[in-house]
Amino acid sequence: MLTAARAHAGAMISTADVERAAARIEGRVRRTPVLAADEGVWFKLEQLQHTGSFKARGAFNRILAAGEQTGVVAASGGNAGLAVAYAAREFGLPARVYVPATAPAVKVAKLRRLGAAIELTGEKYADAYDAAVKHAADTGELFCHAYDQPDICAGQGTLGRELLEQTGGLDTVLVAVGGGGLLAGVAAAVEGRARVVGVEPRTIPTLHSALAAGEPVAVDVSGVAADSLGATRLGDIAFAVATRTNAGSVLVDDAAIVDARATLWDRYRLAVEPGGATAFAALLSGAYRPAPGERVAVLLCGANTDPATLTSPTAAPPPARTPRGTRR
Repeated sequence: MLTAARAHAGAMISTADVERAAARIEGRVRRTPVLAADEGVWFKLEQLQHTGSFKARGAFNRILAAGEQTGVVAASGGNAGLAVAYAAREFGLPARVYVPATAPAVKVAKLRRLGAAIELTGEKYADAYDAAVKHAADTGELFCHAYDQPDICAGQGTLGRELLEQTGGLDTVLVAVGGGGLLAGVAAAVEGRARVVGVEPRTIPTLHSALAAGEPVAVDVSGVAADSLGATRLGDIAFAVATRTNAGSVLVDDAAIVDARATLWDRYRLAVEPGGATAFAALLSGAYRPAPGERVAVLLCGANTDPATLTSPTAAPPPARTPRGTRR
């Protein structure tokens, strides 16, 4: 499949790109708070961002950087589509979002409330993606990729810039990875000042597989976080930035993600979706073990979830474990 990102083959983003994005979107997005979970461990509460995820940052930057438009189009079963629809509404632009039939109902309902024209297309994200790219080519409307455009990635990276300011400096940032737009942006933002470690469900190892193969490769998609982290392939920009910045990669099981999500609710009263809890799962499960004195930030990146699943028997986690540096 020819992707829109192929036009940016080998494209890199830098700290300077993130700085320009921050200036561009200032006043459009929320400066989300940071919670000190315990000594040396912080949560970045990006689930409090407009539309419930970090994606609003990239959507605003993409539209503002592109200049005057007649409309915007996206392919997304969830958070990226919500962000594009919200940003388009703020600018008075029509938004058309192509979603697969498998898209979560809670997210499709939010798209409708934001006024987006919804096109249910195919059973897989790839089907919706192809239809969205064709529509953009036919109409000249602005296509907003879910994770693999320079302006999208740079916009997402603005939260990394905030993190450094809010914490006074970090050693490590744990970031959930699907297509990798968030990882690319944050790694560029903190380059030379902190290291980024990507955290992925074991059932969707896009970054892990790309690093092992030396290039992005297709992976199977399944598991509890597939609705938000279910990219079949790491983005080209994410791979370029990850290799340049020596980003790390750890894998977590679905049970660890469910455990982390339940712990965030039970212990901190933070409601996040499974993808939003994935970075914390690495810390809670021991998949990532900080060194003594290491300063670690965990990105809680999304909250578009059914609240009933936080406490339902089907979502009940195993007994929570307490990682080093985290308070019960």
